[in-house]
Amino acid sequence: MNKFESLGVNSLVLKAISELGFETPTPIQEKVLPELLNGHRDLVALAQTGTGKTAAFGLPLAQLVNFNSKETQALILCPTRELCMQITRDLKSYTKFLQGANIVAIYGGASIETQTREIRKGAQIIVATPGRMVDMIDRKRVQLGKVSYVVLDEADEMLNMGFQEDLTTILSQTPGEKSTWLFSATMPNEVSRIAKKYMENPFEITVGNKNQGAENIEHLYYVVHARDKYKALKRIADFNPEIFAIVFCRTKMETQEVADWLIRDGYNADALHGDLSQAQRDHVMKRYRSRALQMLVATDVAARGIDVDDVTHVINYNLPDEAENYTHRSGRTARAGKSGVSIAIINTKEIGKIRMIERIIGKKFSKATIPVGFDVCEKQLFHLVNKVHNIEVNEQEISKYLPKIYEELKDLSKEELIKRFISEEFNRFLSYYKNAPDLNAEGGGHQEHGGANRGNIQRLFISLGRLDGLFEEELRTYINEKAGLGQPGATMVDVKNSFSFFSVDQKEVEKVQAAFQNELYNDRPVKIELSSGGGGFRGGEGRFGKKFKYGGGGGGGYAGKKKFKSYGNKEEGGGNGGRNKYKSYGKQEEGGGGGGNGDRNKYKSFGQQDDSGGRKDRFKKERGFNKKRR
Repeated sequence: MNKFESLGVNSLVLKAISELGFETPTPIQEKVLPELLNGHRDLVALAQTGTGKTAAFGLPLAQLVNFNSKETQALILCPTRELCMQITRDLKSYTKFLQGANIVAIYGGASIETQTREIRKGAQIIVATPGRMVDMIDRKRVQLGKVSYVVLDEADEMLNMGFQEDLTTILSQTPGEKSTWLFSATMPNEVSRIAKKYMENPFEITVGNKNQGAENIEHLYYVVHARDKYKALKRIADFNPEIFAIVFCRTKMETQEVADWLIRDGYNADALHGDLSQAQRDHVMKRYRSRALQMLVATDVAARGIDVDDVTHVINYNLPDEAENYTHRSGRTARAGKSGVSIAIINTKEIGKIRMIERIIGKKFSKATIPVGFDVCEKQLFHLVNKVHNIEVNEQEISKYLPKIYEELKDLSKEELIKRFISEEFNRFLSYYKNAPDLNAEGGGHQEHGGANRGNIQRLFISLGRLDGLFEEELRTYINEKAGLGQPGATMVDVKNSFSFFSVDQKEVEKVQAAFQNELYNDRPVKIELSSGGGGFRGGEGRFGKKFKYGGGGGGGYAGKKKFKSYGNKEEGGGNGGRNKYKSYGKQEEGGGGGGNGDRNKYKSFGQQDDSGGRKDRFKKERGFNKKRR
C-alpha cells in the first residue's frame, strides 16, 4: 500500500500525486493528513518553509471540497503573488482527475475583471493575497458565506507585512462554523493571538522546534571589514562554481546596486525588489527558475513566496532587521528534504546578532574563512577539468569538423594542448586573483578591484529620464560614451520620469561634468549636478521651510511649514514634513509619498516603511507607530 493511501488519501488524488512523483510523505504531511482527513477541526501547524506544507493542506482540501457544487467552499490566504500562484498550480495538480474542480488565484498586479469572471464560473477553492481579497470583498465580487475551510499559509509572513487588519476583514466575512488551518514557519505572539481569536481548541503540530530552521541547512558566517563585503560575496561565489543562490539585501537601492555590480563583473545575476513592475518581476523569476541566473539579489518582501527547487546557497549580504526573518530566508534552500547552505557576511560588530539568531533557530553557526586567491583558482580549475572530463560528445555533429581541427593542432602534444585549453578558459581567474588580499577581518582586507568601496563613489543627478525615452541601459551607455568613461563607468543608474541618478568614481566627476557642459539631448539642455544623497527630486532642508534642488538623502522631503522642525530620514523619495508647531518624524528606505506624514495634533507620530507609500496614524497617545501595509 502506498504510504499516502495509508494516511487516507483517496484513489483519484493518489493517482495525481503519483504522477508528480510523491512517494513518501514529509514529516508534516504524515502528522497533518490523518487529522484533517478524518474530521473537521482547527489546526496550527509549525514547520519550516519547504517541508511540504502545501500538500499537507492541499490534499485534504482536494478530498473534502465538493466539486459538484459551484459554491466557494475553501479560501487560502498567503502573503505574496508568487506564493499564491505556486499554491494554485499545486492544487490544480492534486485535483487533476477530479471532475469540475476550479481553483482560482486572486492577487494584485493582474486584471481584477478577469479574476472576477473566473470566480463567477464557480470557484470551489480561492487562493488569494489579503490586499486583493479585501478589494474583491469591497466590490462585492466574492461570496464567502459558504466557506467551510480557511487556510492561513505563512501566517507569520502575512502579519510581518502588515496584513492583520485585512485578515480581520476577510475572516469576518466567513461563517462562524468553519475549519481554520494555520500554517507558519515561526510562532510570534501575533500569530498566537490570531489562533486564539479565530480558532476553537486547535490542535498543534510542530515539526522541529518553534522558530527552528530546517535540519539539513548548514549555517556559516564570514567576518569581514564592512568595505570588503561585496568582494567577499564575489569570493564566495567564485569558490562555489555551481552556486545557485539568493542574496538578501536590506533595501531596494542596495539590492539594485549589488545586482548591478555583479552583472558588471560578469556574473549571471539580477535584482528582485518592489520598484520593479510585475512584468519585470515575472521576467526575472522566469530566468531564475530556468537557471539562466546564477544569483538572485532580493529584498525580504520581494523574495517572500519564492518556491524554487535546488537553491544551493542563501547569502545574507545584510542580516535581517528582525532575527526571526532569518528562518524565512534560510528556508529558501534545503527544500523538500535536500541540503543547503545559509551564509551570513558580517562585520566584527555583528557577532552578537549571530548569537541571537542561534538562540532563536536552535542551531549553531560555524565561523568560516573567506578563501584566499590560490584556493579559489584551484577550485575553479578542477571544476573546469571535471566539466571537460564528463562532457557528452556529440560525435555525429562534431565529426565533420575534426579533420581540420586535427590538422590545425597537429604540432601540439597532448600535454601542451591541455595546458593551452585550460589557460584559454582560466587565465582571467589567474589574473584577477594574482596577489589577491586576505579578506577576513583578521587579515586586514585591503582594497581590491570590485567597486564596492563606497567612500570613493559620488552620486550625481542628471536631468534626463524615461520621458526622454531613456531607460537604465540606454542612459548608462549614453553617459559612458559621452564622458569617455572606462570600466566600471556609470553604475547604480536609477531612472525616474524626468530625471535620474547615477554613480561614478570620485576621480571621474570633473570629467563627467566637463563632458556635459552645453550638452543638448533632443534640443533640451542636459544638467549634471552633485547629489547630496541620491534621494528625492526636491528634498527639504528640514528647517524653516527652505528647499534645495536635487537633494533628498539628508533632507527628508518637503520642509515643515512656518518656522518649525520637520525630520525625514531616507535613502530615496520624499517624506512630507510636519505641520503646525509640532514635530513630525518620517522614516523610509525607498519610494515616494511621505514616509510617515506628520501628525496634525500635538503628539508625535512615527511612520516606518520599506516600500513605497506611507500611512498616517493619529493616535491619542504620546507616541503612535504605524508600519507600512503591503
